[in-house]
Amino acid sequence: MAKPKVATTSLAGCFGCHMSLLDIDERILDLVDKVDFDRSPINDIKEIRGTVDIGLIEGGCANEENVRVLREFRERCRLLISVGDCAINGGVPALRNLVPLGECFEEAYLSGPSVDNPSRRIPDDPEIPRLLDRVRPCHEVVKIDYHLPGCPPSADTLWAALTALLAGKSPELPYELVKYD
Repeated sequence: MAKPKVATTSLAGCFGCHMSLLDIDERILDLVDKVDFDRSPINDIKEIRGTVDIGLIEGGCANEENVRVLREFRERCRLLISVGDCAINGGVPALRNLVPLGECFEEAYLSGPSVDNPSRRIPDDPEIPRLLDRVRPCHEVVKIDYHLPGCPPSADTLWAALTALLAGKSPELPYELVKYD
């Protein structure tokens, strides 16, 4: 029987949630015995290659590419999980939402204290994904099945959620795995 497939990706975030996944330490060997990783930086596969049982999304949507990837994950993942505060509420990248986008460009490319841009040109190469007017949490773009809070969620939180889902159960995480007092 084929193993369940898991895919992961990082949108607008810091990659800390993937680091927590790696922090499951030797349990990663148990996880690899139970699942096949599809698209993930863990195996360096860049595209989802079919239907996936569980998708883990870290980071929010700050640009058009983030939205495209998130929608692709929703289409191809049976269960989709927002992992970490950036995916759930925008996190630190959403601080940009406090300043109009034009002012962000002005500061970053024209008038910031360390800017040296004699041409006064704001980058506009079509290869650069266009920024959204604001950073959005994943659930504002697609339906999300589960949320794992934290910045980042602990390795134990990720392990408990994944093992529950792989056993066909809904994750019921104890207080200490989802609260940060």
